Amino acid sequence: MAKKATSALKASAASLTALLLGGSVLAGTAQAAPAPSRTPAPPAVMSKVGGDRLSLPGTQANTGAGIPALPKGLTARSWIVTDAETGEILAEHNAHWKLAPASTLKMLLADMLIPKLPQAESHKVAASDLKGMGEGSSLVGIKENLTYTVKDLWLGVFLRSGNDAVHVLSAMNGGVPATVADMNAEAHELQADDTHVVSPDGYDMPGQASSAYDLTLFARAGLQLPEFREYCSTPTAQFPGDYKKVAHPKKGQPSKTRESFQIQNTDRLLTGDYDLKPYQGIAGVKNGDTTNAGATYTGVAQRGGRKLLVTVMHPDPKSGHNAVYREAASLLDWGFKAAPSIQPVGSLVPPLSQVTAPEPSKQPAKTSARPVAAVTTSSSSSRGLWTAAGITAATLVVLAAVIIVVRRRRPLPSAVVPSGARLPAQHPQQAPDEATPPDQASSPAPSPRPDRRRRPRSLRRH
Repeated sequence: MAKKATSALKASAASLTALLLGGSVLAGTAQAAPAPSRTPAPPAVMSKVGGDRLSLPGTQANTGAGIPALPKGLTARSWIVTDAETGEILAEHNAHWKLAPASTLKMLLADMLIPKLPQAESHKVAASDLKGMGEGSSLVGIKENLTYTVKDLWLGVFLRSGNDAVHVLSAMNGGVPATVADMNAEAHELQADDTHVVSPDGYDMPGQASSAYDLTLFARAGLQLPEFREYCSTPTAQFPGDYKKVAHPKKGQPSKTRESFQIQNTDRLLTGDYDLKPYQGIAGVKNGDTTNAGATYTGVAQRGGRKLLVTVMHPDPKSGHNAVYREAASLLDWGFKAAPSIQPVGSLVPPLSQVTAPEPSKQPAKTSARPVAAVTTSSSSSRGLWTAAGITAATLVVLAAVIIVVRRRRPLPSAVVPSGARLPAQHPQQAPDEATPPDQASSPAPSPRPDRRRRPRSLRRH
């Protein structure tokens, strides 16, 4: 008792001393540790775009004979696996959860801007083009007063995730605010309702968000464009550098020559890393990584005649190096095995301009389709399983109609094939994948949309 009284007396004295000195009153001599932060949870109800089941938190995947179990150890907050041609969603986990997208948002920029700017068009960079980029932005190495082609700039965007290239392209489109407005208009056209663009390069900004579902829509739309397919599948390229004076030019030879330097794609499933092999059959698309978003990734791969899209957002940072790529690869492996027999849980929707409203007089035919067995994985820490009631016949009819539209309207071109070029495993210098805060002073109306039905310009290969 005497010891307890002495300890209490000492604590009271310490508290009194702290008060007299204007300090904080501490419990004893050590400050209490801050309460552990909660793991973010998905909304209880999310968007129903693409199917009713997509609005439910947790994992949505149908089960049945011959269908493999989903990969173990997935830590991503959100992911989705889809058939790139039919648009069928094989499985998803919180696919409509609005999260920070990082540089995967640059796919939307490409969807909107590639049809507007010819590859061969050149632009001399002004100092104003590069203003406003966020601190720590990833850069490809663009310099003012030098001239670059549109193709150069897009290679800088896709390979090095260069926010400097994004800002120059935005300047060619009328500036950052106009480009942001155009990107939001493009998202609306693609029915990507989870997306709100604040910066064109994916730099962490308040209010900026997208979802695994929307990022997959952006990738699928972009893959309709030959230029997009070329850029996202290029492992390495030569990028224009500065001019170098020729020491002893011969007669008729220019006194300066422009140097170039090699850039490598930071998509580790395409080029590999010191601890990761390139994925068999990968053909792009885009990766991202920022402080707020963590790692994000959308990829397309082909095996045989089947092409799959995968998007993974925000894996647990403690899950190891290159976790976003490992989880994407495991989901692709699962998808290729499951695709022949699994029933979809939803579908990727077509662009608004390609949606044909059904005639009121025509009613869908009644069917007696039996419910499909389903598994839903809870998003709680227990990750418990429960069996869903299944898909009703009416839902199957609607889903089938959507899939027919997707098949008819948005086939993935046969030109999307795995890239044959491969690099030895390297340990390249990592660059942060962040970008520029746009000017918030004005919100201009989107510039007129180009006719997306026009035939894209032919490609010039390396």
